[in-house]
Amino acid sequence: MTEPRFLPMLGQQPPERRDAAHNRKLLLEAAQRLVEQCGPDAVTMEAVATEAGVGKGTVFRRFTSRSGLMAALLNHSEAEWQANVMGGPAPLGPGAPPIDRLLAFGRSRMITNLRHADLIRAAGHSGGRPYAAYSFAATHVRYLLGELHVRGDIALLATSLLAPLELVILEQQTRIEGMSLNRVAAGWEDLVHRVIAG
Repeated sequence: MTEPRFLPMLGQQPPERRDAAHNRKLLLEAAQRLVEQCGPDAVTMEAVATEAGVGKGTVFRRFTSRSGLMAALLNHSEAEWQANVMGGPAPLGPGAPPIDRLLAFGRSRMITNLRHADLIRAAGHSGGRPYAAYSFAATHVRYLLGELHVRGDIALLATSLLAPLELVILEQQTRIEGMSLNRVAAGWEDLVHRVIAG
């Protein structure tokens, strides 16, 4: 089976004018630096404007609000992650057996969601990613389950595998229940093997 190329990837927008694309890149890079230095909660539109060397109005015109800026930053990160899934090095990217890709996908998704937890909340997604991000992940997992010749309702099985990777579940397990990420990842991998065996 050929890997699908119709996955709904983030970051694919209509072409921008060169100066608009440059400003967007400049602002996102400035916002990313500030998030890395002091966390998303401390990042303001004015701080991003100062860091990027532009007027505050430029930031507001581009992103409308602070949550809009955080959502754009999250989408930029998501687009990079999706590009790695579709064309990066194996086992996350193509070239590895489907089981290895699926296991790498799960661990990578856990790490990415936990790393961007504050950014996800600042973007206004209340612990979850936007629909396009979920749709990409669901399509990819369905594809890998198909490659593994899993029987049953692939759509629902994919949802069952994706649910434990969502931030709200991961934080419940790691922050509230005190589970290590290795324990959570091992439990998820056990679930994957049970789905495949079933």
